Amino acid sequence: MKKCMILMALATAGIASAATYNVHLLNPTIVNGTELKPGDYKLDVDNDKAVFRMGKKSVEAPVKVESAEKKSGSTTFRYGTTADGKMSLQSIQLGGSTTTLVFEN
Repeated sequence: MKKCMILMALATAGIASAATYNVHLLNPTIVNGTELKPGDYKLDVDNDKAVFRMGKKSVEAPVKVESAEKKSGSTTFRYGTTADGKMSLQSIQLGGSTTTLVFEN
């Protein structure tokens, strides 16, 4: 019985670290070398991995989760530019939270 409770506690701890957000991209955006079309995406973040999902398409990217001192009033995106002039996602500051997702390019 103790083993079962310990396994359940570990499983719950693993689930607690995962988070899901809804984000809307206004422009074509490069994430981990893949271009995402504008639209609504479900963004799953689990430790150092982020997965953008729209329908059957998904793109996985390494991510660093940072915490700010103050909550952000709205979700904001920070972009860079690729060598061929396309918009590359650098970070997302999630509105209503202190969480910032920093993407490695």
